[in-house]
Amino acid sequence: MPTLSAPRHLLDLHLLDAATVRRIVDDAHTMKRAGKRVPPAMRPAGIEDAVLVMIFEKPSTRTRVSFDIAMRQLGGQTIALNHTDLQLGRGETIADTARVLSRYADAIMIRANKHATLLDLAEYADIPVINGLTDESHPCQVLADVQTFEESCGPIAGKTVAWVGDGNNVAVSWMHAAVRLGFSLRIACPPSLAPDPKVVEWVNKEGGDVSIDSDAAGAVAGAACVVTDTWVSMGQTDAAHRKQLLAPYAVDAKLMSMAAKDAIFLHCLPAYREHEVTAEVLEGPQSRVWDEAENRLHAQKAVLAWCLGA
Repeated sequence: MPTLSAPRHLLDLHLLDAATVRRIVDDAHTMKRAGKRVPPAMRPAGIEDAVLVMIFEKPSTRTRVSFDIAMRQLGGQTIALNHTDLQLGRGETIADTARVLSRYADAIMIRANKHATLLDLAEYADIPVINGLTDESHPCQVLADVQTFEESCGPIAGKTVAWVGDGNNVAVSWMHAAVRLGFSLRIACPPSLAPDPKVVEWVNKEGGDVSIDSDAAGAVAGAACVVTDTWVSMGQTDAAHRKQLLAPYAVDAKLMSMAAKDAIFLHCLPAYREHEVTAEVLEGPQSRVWDEAENRLHAQKAVLAWCLGA
């Protein structure tokens, strides 16, 4: 594929304008309706010769499989690498790795331990770099989440979403999405696990409708969607303390009953039943977690198509 003069990186949703975020979600809807055969008009030129390099510093199920199959359904190919497959593990710089991969491949997706790794890769790469997850954000997950919301609840603009639990990387991407797509986001979390103040400052500067406090019931009241995530992410060593802090934020049937009558429940998975969510909710009629997991595939196709110039 021809190299774009200015690579279309997808590093974070707040780095894209509202029209681009909206377009990617709309394209994800179209990709899903089309099934495995992506409409020719949505396939980037030269995609049949394109290769996506996928780098995993953290284990993955949904990110790995969805990006792999997404690239294949678009018509391209993939190579999956972990840190032991790369000279990064022996001290080669990220800059040198980015320059070399740019000569071989057409795009890079990285699931990184540190956000700085993603940014360094993008700075030195001549091809698109995609954030498959970092410790600071998870934009591809939230694009799929918005798609899932809209399938059940209609356009997300003007609606209310409640986030309950850790103010983590996924919560940050929900904050970015709330600003770009014009919906209300209520975050309930322990004060010590609140989102990064810099993100809050950005939201306020942009005039976003995002509130943060410690009241789970207040956040959920009347919301069209309730979202949570695991209490202990990979690499965190304070599991017992975090579980104690987050116990009041478990999503159970009582909490869901405070949301709108037709509210849905989302969780990016993996889920730990009877911790952040009860099995009754996760497996219940309001849950859309399996649709949400499927939509990672369609959102990934839309992301790749946009990054590769479709």
